[in-house]
Parts: sequence; C-alpha cells; structure tokens
Amino acid sequence: LIMSPAMWKWTCLVSHLLLSTTVSPLVRQQPPHPKRPFITFTGQQAEGNFNHLVVDERTGHIYLGAVNRIYKLSSDLKVLVTHETGPDDDNPKCYPPRIVQTCNEPLTPTNNINKMLLIDYKENRLIACGSLYQGICKLLRLDDLFKLGEPFHKKEHYLSGVNESGSVFGVIVSYSNMDDKLFIATAVDGKPEYFPTISSRKLTKNSEADGMFAYVFHDEFVASMIKIPSDTFTIIPDFDIYYIYGFSSGNFVYFLTLQPEMISPPGSTTKEQVYTSKLVRLCKEDTAFNSYVEVPIGCEKNGVEYRLLQAAYLSKAGAILARSLGVGPEDDILFTVFSKGQKRKMKSLDESALCIFVLKNINDRIKDRLQSCYRGEGTLDLAWLKVKDIPCSSALLTIDDNFCGLDMNAPLGVSSMVRGLPIFTEDGDRMTSVIAYVYKNHSLAFVGTKSGKLKK
Repeated sequence: LIMSPAMWKWTCLVSHLLLSTTVSPLVRQQPPHPKRPFITFTGQQAEGNFNHLVVDERTGHIYLGAVNRIYKLSSDLKVLVTHETGPDDDNPKCYPPRIVQTCNEPLTPTNNINKMLLIDYKENRLIACGSLYQGICKLLRLDDLFKLGEPFHKKEHYLSGVNESGSVFGVIVSYSNMDDKLFIATAVDGKPEYFPTISSRKLTKNSEADGMFAYVFHDEFVASMIKIPSDTFTIIPDFDIYYIYGFSSGNFVYFLTLQPEMISPPGSTTKEQVYTSKLVRLCKEDTAFNSYVEVPIGCEKNGVEYRLLQAAYLSKAGAILARSLGVGPEDDILFTVFSKGQKRKMKSLDESALCIFVLKNINDRIKDRLQSCYRGEGTLDLAWLKVKDIPCSSALLTIDDNFCGLDMNAPLGVSSMVRGLPIFTEDGDRMTSVIAYVYKNHSLAFVGTKSGKLKK
C-alpha cells in the first residue's frame, strides 16, 4: 500500500495516489520535478496477503484487514493499534463450530482470513468478519480496536463457510430511530442448507446482545433471506453466486454478482457452463425478500463481448458526463470493469473494458419486467430456479419505481441483458479494480491493473 503524505481529504487511498502522480499536459512541458517520496506499510511476512481496507471518512484513519490481524493506521501509514484474530484450532467441517459443541473432526492451527471489514459509524465500531469457525464476526471499537463483542452462540452468527477473502460483501442500512440493518451476501460453497446467499441481519446497539446478526424477520415459513435450492446443485454441481460489489441507493440495496449457468450454444444439442454477470436488487424495507430481482449486465465494443465482471464502483454523474448521458448530475452511475468472454471465471482473459451504467436505466428495465410478470407473462426466469420454471402470476396492481413485491412472482429474473457504455478498453494488462468521483464537474475514473499499474 503506498500513498503520498497528507492526502486523506477523500476516503480512497488509490485515488489520492493517482491525483498526486498524474500531471496535466501543461505540466508535462515543464522540466520534470523530483519524484515525491512515498510512504509504505508492510505487515508481518508470515501473514500473507492484506484482504480488505476501509477508511474512516471523519478521521482519515485506515483499517486494514489482514490474515490473523486487523490494523489501525494513521493517514501517513503509521501503525496505531493492532488486533490479533488468529490463528486458532479449527476445522472447516465443524458445523456448528467446536467453540459451540464438540467436533469429531481433527483440529489444526488455522489462519483467520479477513473476509469483510465495515465501519458502523452510528455505533463507532468496526465489523471484522473472518474465515475461522464458519465465518464469525468481531465488533471492535474504532478508537482502540477493543473487542466489544463476538457473537457465536446461534446459527445465525455463522455468516459464511467460504475461506476466500473476496467471498463476502456487506452493506449497512442506517436509521436514525431504530437499529441498523446489515445486508450480507456470500458465496455458499456447496452448503445452501447452512448459509443463505443473501440475508438482512440486525445490527443491535449493544454489541453483545443476543439479537446481534439475527435475521431481521424469521418465522416458520418466511425469513429475511434468499437460499439457493439444493436441487440447483444437481444441474450445476459447482453452482455458487459470487459477490463482487454492493451498495445502497434510494430505497434499494444492490449487489453485483458473477454466477454460472448452463446454456445451449447456437446449433448445439448439448449445454455448456458459462458465467453471467448480474445485478441483484432488494428493497431496504422488504423483510420477506419478495422484492428480489436480478438482471444480467455486460458490455460490448467492436463486436467483442465483455461479460465477466471484475470490479465496480458507484459514483455520481457530474455535470459534464450527465449532459452526454441525458441524466442529472446527481444521478447514480455504475463504473464497471469486465473481462472478455464469459467462460473462464477463475482465469479471466487479459482483454478488459471499463463500462458505465446509468442506475436509473437498470431500474427502468426491472420495472418493465415486474409489470410484464404481474400481467402473467412468461416465467420467473431465474437461472438457479430453472429446474422449476415457475410461470408468472397475474395480479391487478400498480407497479411504480419503488414497488417491493408480494408473496408471488418472486424471486424474479430479467432475461434480456442491460448493456453498459464502453469508455475504455485494455488488451494486454487486465483491469482488476475501479474507483471514480466527480471533480469540478468532471467524472474521473481510476483503474488498477493485473500487473499493478494505475490508470487515470
């Protein structure tokens, strides 16, 4: 991690690095300036990779999730506090974990890979979720990383059995007069009976309350969750939904995903597995998850399909980009990076494209689909429900921009892909990350590449 001194006016480390190292054409005509010294931070070698980074937008303090440690750094990358999270004796086959009941599997010293790091501003705490014990989370005080709580007594406390650092994404929905919600999305790694792929959880004021991470609603028939049906795995044995990015906007929470499905190529009688990038939308106030809709997204330029989502970032349009897109300057814009094709998730091709989507356009497509389904047209058209092929049911009601579903026609899929606007392509050095923001009415995008280069 590198940055130049005194740059934490904005919360993203990479953007300030780029602003400090990119010069205008006028400056390029001048004699070159000496390179600024950059400050670096290196963790302990035995830890392996850093997994996640969040920045307190109020103080500029940096919280870094690593293997077996959480770091709190100053804005000039000085270590202020560390908190150890592992290793500990564990076995991924223990469910519930051995900290709750005896496990017959052999226990071995196991690293704790940080899988999610979120700042809960309202309660001044850090939510740090790791790979030990089927995905236990700690709640740490922002000031000194003192452990406020570590819920583990109920099955709801185990959020994900996947051990990869990029397997879980969380979005906090905050309220002024009630407890906040945490929307949590995770790959399930073949364990749909244990883990919902998306759920909404309670973030109680008391970090040690029994209700921490409990489902917002749960009775015998309905809960605030989506589970992948087990019979989906009979068709696609390695099926999973991989979550790349998440955010909230207006009345909705969104996740951008990558998921496999079986298609029949033109002229072929056999099916093959491909990956499809999809945007998932849920209403913030939908406790029964009847509002779940997913829509495929992708990009195309000069006849080349870019379908494997690598990264995404939500920003505003800004006045100049807004005029060219025919939207308002405060409209939400999704900056996305896709790699070429849609077959090799684990080994993406180096050709990649930076594309933008107007969020309102995606929402309009979802509204059209909801209206047609509630007219009784077509089926639910969800890849992981294809085994059932459930027809849409007709109902006389008005569906506006904020419609949150009924206990029918859900979960719902949109069949036609929404295409983004390609604004930059890279053929040799795959783009792997993106951020964006508005500066003096201009929209600026920054991308990181596979080889470690930064582009503005």
